Amino acid sequence: MQSIFKALADPVRREILEYLKNSSMTAGEICKKFSLSDATVSYHLSILKKAGLIRETKYKNFIYYELNTSVFEELIVWIKSFGGNTHGK
Repeated sequence: MQSIFKALADPVRREILEYLKNSSMTAGEICKKFSLSDATVSYHLSILKKAGLIRETKYKNFIYYELNTSVFEELIVWIKSFGGNTHGK
């Protein structure tokens, strides 16, 4: 969980996740959305990948990045576990 929260703490990484919500994208396509160097975007993608929030798929000469929704589902379940039981109060 710690790597997930570290990844989500950065606004650039959260914005990358927002872009990937709609469709998979190459690193080049993601770079065009920001005024950051290719190396900086690659660093952010690496952090997101290590946290399991995104995955990559190779197709021909390109690597496409997409959300790994199962990790988000696990995170939601974990957060909901802190909701407590309000019945009978």
